[in-house]
Amino acid sequence: MVTIREARIEDLPALLAIYNRAVETTTATFDLEVQTYEQREVWFHKYDDQHPLIVAEQEGQIAGYGCLSKFRDKEAYRNSVENSVYIDERFQRQGIGKALLEDLLQRARQLGYHTVIAGITAGNDGSVKLHQAFGFELCGRFRQVGYKFDAWQDVEFYQLML
Repeated sequence: MVTIREARIEDLPALLAIYNRAVETTTATFDLEVQTYEQREVWFHKYDDQHPLIVAEQEGQIAGYGCLSKFRDKEAYRNSVENSVYIDERFQRQGIGKALLEDLLQRARQLGYHTVIAGITAGNDGSVKLHQAFGFELCGRFRQVGYKFDAWQDVEFYQLML
């Protein structure tokens, strides 16, 4: 059974491991070097009541995490957020991403956000299908905006109006 809860600082080593695995093996993030605990601690502390960071726990282990981040810093964007979901490779394709995204969208509605945006690297079909299952629609593609694994990467933007 999966439990979704707010992240705690003691979860940080597991979150760091999940993220660094994505850095090393996927284009889901455009970070090119693994993060240190100190870097991820700074990242952790930017989340708050308005921008939640949540974890999925299964069998006593952190199976994945998700968050709602500011879409942009300018004040006019305050009702828009961007979501991110990362799943430990040992727990992929078990419904963890769905549980996290469902919880994030519920929180976004409760917080009064108007829209949620997902930036997904082209070719990440699993993430695309997950977001489309919740009603996200493709609203644009930025071509060749990231260079990772010796190739230019496109980023597609999906949007859900709440």
